[in-house]
Amino acid sequence: MPLTSRLARREDVPTLLPLVEAAIAELQQGFLDDAQIRSSRSIMGIDTQLIDDGTYFVAELDGRVAGCGGWSRRATLYGGDHSAGRDPALLDPARDPAKVRAMYTHPAFARGGVGRLILSRCAEAAAAEGFTTLELMSTLAGRPLYEAAGFVPVEHVEDPAGGTPVRLIRMRRSMSGTSF
Repeated sequence: MPLTSRLARREDVPTLLPLVEAAIAELQQGFLDDAQIRSSRSIMGIDTQLIDDGTYFVAELDGRVAGCGGWSRRATLYGGDHSAGRDPALLDPARDPAKVRAMYTHPAFARGGVGRLILSRCAEAAAAEGFTTLELMSTLAGRPLYEAAGFVPVEHVEDPAGGTPVRLIRMRRSMSGTSF
C-alpha cells in the first residue's frame, strides 16, 4: 500500500502521543545528548490548535500511523500544548510566512517519505490560503530533511526551557521553485 495522508482529528491524539515520544527519544540520538533529549520534551509536542484549525496531517502506511505534522496560519513557531509563549495571533499571508509545525516521523518509518509527504501537503494548503513562504524551527535531526526540501537556515538559537539548552535552527523557503 502507498503512503497516504489525511487531516488529523482530536481522536488521533492518543495514537500520536507515543509516536511523538518515540521520535523525540530515538531520532534525536546522535544529534543531542541525553540531557538535551530530556529537555527537548518541554519544547516539542502536539499542538491541538493545529488539529482544531484543520491544518495538521497524519501519514499512514499499511494502516499504521507513520508520522504527523502540519502548518499554521498563527504566529507560534514551535512548541506543543504544554509549551510557554504560544501566540495564537493570525498571520497575514501577504507579509508573513506560514509556520510548519510539529513534524514527527515514527522511527520505524524514518527516511521513507513521510516528512516529504507532510511538507507537500502543508505547502499546498498554505499556498491555497495565499501564503508564499514557509518558516519552521528545525531540530538538528530534522535539518537534513528540510534542507533537501529547499529550506535554508536563517537563525541558530538555543531554547533553555527544559533546563538544558537545546539547539534549534529557524529555516525558511519560498514556495516557488523546487518541489518537495
